[in-house]
Amino acid sequence: MTDGSDEHQEAVVDGQGSDPRPRRGFWFGLVVAIVKPFMLVFTKPEFTGRENMPRSGGVVFAANHISHFDPFVLGFYIWECRRIPRFLGKASVFKLPVLGRIITSAGQIPVHRDSAQAADAYRDAVAAVERGECVGMYPEGTITRDPEMWPMTGKTGAARIALQTGCPVIPVANWGAQEVLKSYTGKIRIRLLPRKTIQVRAGKPVDLSAFESRPLTNELLHEATEVIMTAVAETLGELRGETPPKELYDLRKTRKPIDGEETA
Repeated sequence: MTDGSDEHQEAVVDGQGSDPRPRRGFWFGLVVAIVKPFMLVFTKPEFTGRENMPRSGGVVFAANHISHFDPFVLGFYIWECRRIPRFLGKASVFKLPVLGRIITSAGQIPVHRDSAQAADAYRDAVAAVERGECVGMYPEGTITRDPEMWPMTGKTGAARIALQTGCPVIPVANWGAQEVLKSYTGKIRIRLLPRKTIQVRAGKPVDLSAFESRPLTNELLHEATEVIMTAVAETLGELRGETPPKELYDLRKTRKPIDGEETA
């Protein structure tokens, strides 16, 4: 469940009732009942930085995106932080016959691209934060195309929500999910064995104080987003034991977005 450090001891104490898990409801409980045993059997999770994730109150966590598998990894991590994640996800997934029903009922938030409903995801995310929920976002909008798999530049949704609501933004980095499922390689191959080490780390809240009490212009939001993505890259660097690039990969300079990329 963890890397066996003092954080594991904390988890044992928490499990005895000093920090109970949130009420999850039937549908999210079903997700936990499926995902958690799967992760424990087929992966070796190393979870650090959980003390940086607020245990209550509205919060946005901004994560890097390296694989179609990492939503399961990050969802498991946030659950182990004693929070229920509310991810923004591609609307087409919500239309799948069985999975769509489950994730919709579990309180996840669909992102409708290029439609009259495109703003709904933002409004729903703001409402969730204001209710005290833990909202997860991939600011890159798609799986990274950086050749070394560092985070790319981000879209402004996370910054906008944080500055509008005053909630903290927690940078979250994950590494290892790409070894289970490599995405955009032309062929889908899931490698569960031998078990892969899955690392996730939450960093300290991003300091956005320089942007508070100022008009939410596009320029300000892009500056705040750059600060957020730099924090995500630095947190990933801590996991990888490497120094992230000084300038993040900008997908907009290489090509137009492809179908399936999120805009929130």
